[in-house]
Amino acid sequence: MVSLDGFVARPNGALDWVLVDEELHTFINHQQQEMGLYCYGRGMYEVLRFWETADQDPTLPAHEVEFARIWQKTPKIVFSSTLDEVQGNTRLVRGDAVAEVRRLQQEPGKDMEVGGPTLAAAFIQRNMIDVYGLFVQPVLLGEGIPFFPPLETSLNLRLVETRPFQSGVVYLCYHVANDRS
Repeated sequence: MVSLDGFVARPNGALDWVLVDEELHTFINHQQQEMGLYCYGRGMYEVLRFWETADQDPTLPAHEVEFARIWQKTPKIVFSSTLDEVQGNTRLVRGDAVAEVRRLQQEPGKDMEVGGPTLAAAFIQRNMIDVYGLFVQPVLLGEGIPFFPPLETSLNLRLVETRPFQSGVVYLCYHVANDRS
């Protein structure tokens, strides 16, 4: 999720501006079924840890229960030097995230998803991301935590998919220009 002016959160980390209705959630659920591994930084994991038990809430809509079950079954790695433990189908890694993901990229399997601006920045700056999927929210925050980190050289991307939603959110999917997939 990214604001129209390029932020993933308010300066204090708040995500109170993010719109995720049933239509968008259903689209995200379909995408997430194809993921083989989630890689999170501490902050993103702490936000998403809610889904570890969310399916037990009888008031949760069916599309959110579905997402909880997808999230629970998908293996996760959390890169953190401050967390003591993680829950469920999750492994805690305290070491070098870049080295670990480079190792994982050599293994066969489904795609990995990276979540969290600090962790993602390390991979973006090293050109380790093949696909950028942005859910552009119809809001201008004016300031906050930027989606993209500063880069030493530009990175050319190729638009491969767009999808507008009734809420005003627009999904944009880009592949790195030299990616042949």
